[in-house]
Amino acid sequence: MSKQTDTRTMLLTASPLQLIISLSLPAIIGMVVVGLYNLMDRVFVGQLINEVAMGAVSVSYPFTLINTGVSTLIGVGSASVLSRAVGKKDQDTVDKIMGNLIAMNLLLGIIITAVGMIFTRQILTLSGAEGEILNNAERYLRIIFAGSLFVNFAQSSNMIMRGEGLLRQAMVFSAGSAVLNIILDPILISLLNPYGRGIDGAAYATIFSQFVYAAVMLWHFMAKSKNVRIHGIRFEKSLASEIFGVGFSAMLMQVMTLVQQTVLYKVASIHGGDSWQILLGAALSTQSFAFIPLWGMSQGFQPAAGTNYGAKEYDRVKTVTKGFIVGATVLSLIFYLPVELAPKMVLSWFITDPALVTQGYTDFRILFSTYIILGFLITAITLFQSLGKASKASVIVVFRQIALFIPMAILLPKIGGLGIRGVFLAPALTDGIIFIVAVLLVVSEFRNLTKLKKEMR
Repeated sequence: MSKQTDTRTMLLTASPLQLIISLSLPAIIGMVVVGLYNLMDRVFVGQLINEVAMGAVSVSYPFTLINTGVSTLIGVGSASVLSRAVGKKDQDTVDKIMGNLIAMNLLLGIIITAVGMIFTRQILTLSGAEGEILNNAERYLRIIFAGSLFVNFAQSSNMIMRGEGLLRQAMVFSAGSAVLNIILDPILISLLNPYGRGIDGAAYATIFSQFVYAAVMLWHFMAKSKNVRIHGIRFEKSLASEIFGVGFSAMLMQVMTLVQQTVLYKVASIHGGDSWQILLGAALSTQSFAFIPLWGMSQGFQPAAGTNYGAKEYDRVKTVTKGFIVGATVLSLIFYLPVELAPKMVLSWFITDPALVTQGYTDFRILFSTYIILGFLITAITLFQSLGKASKASVIVVFRQIALFIPMAILLPKIGGLGIRGVFLAPALTDGIIFIVAVLLVVSEFRNLTKLKKEMR
């Protein structure tokens, strides 16, 4: 328990800047490298095969979020329970976490593999994909679905390590698998491309690296971890409601990103055709990758907020939250400025046709214009998840990615002759409105924390 006690003490006493450096920096590095999975798949496929293949990987990406959603449901929910249990020194709950996580992964992973592989083509047609883009996407996505069990366990168990505060170890394991994927990508694509199966090589590289990742995570929790170990594989009813309550709002971010991007691709195909689907794919690839460091910072924030809340350090929860909001906003500038100042250069990483790049760079800047406020949004969502306030997190997620976004994505292209530009404007306008909602919810939660502090006196 000494290591766990030391971690708890650090979470309860270190300054926000120290926590960002010790917790978020490793998480950011690890998750950025992990984000290279999909980004580099698209870069390598676009450069080594063609733009059509890159478009196929892009339209497949939203559906890979089915796996990400399930792993997030299990991982974030379990990590939230874990961090609060650490704050309360509840070792009995800590000992149940991993066995329950494995049981949930086995059940949901098998279901996703079976349904996904059988209905791959039907799923992809929801995005408006057709012709060669659809044919290539079907081959790529079916292979990804085949490895669902490994993907889900690797990612969700890594979230347990982060929830425990072991951010460096989590970074090493996740980054190692991503590096392996990046090494294998060009090798397998080049080997299979002469046979017309280059896009299959990108999928095989991803699944093999995730298999290795899952094996290493299993070994860690069976043989190396001193605090969170596997004590039998079984569903724990006492944990289920809390895990699903918190994890569901986190999963919504992934699943609704699936819906969000599927709608965008569909509307883009209606108002612009294949070329605009390819441009949208490059733009969303960049945005998705740029979002990952912010998500990494939130993973460092989650154990700090949850542990302090569990220890009833309510004033410190507010202080830590403010520090992480500032840190996330500063971090966002690293991605925001290059896209806004040099959009053609960024698009050229994915698209080799200069005319196509010139056609879409202005709309790319519009889509990315509100990225600067996403640091606040993700910190707000993570705050509510960490405190067990799933309903508030869900309000932000549902309105940002479904309730407000979908009507805008459908209607804006039809207003004032906006056409395809309305497709790129919809996400930016939605984030601007949701930012105001999130500010109001955070202010309300801060007042509640102040009230809890007064009640303790």
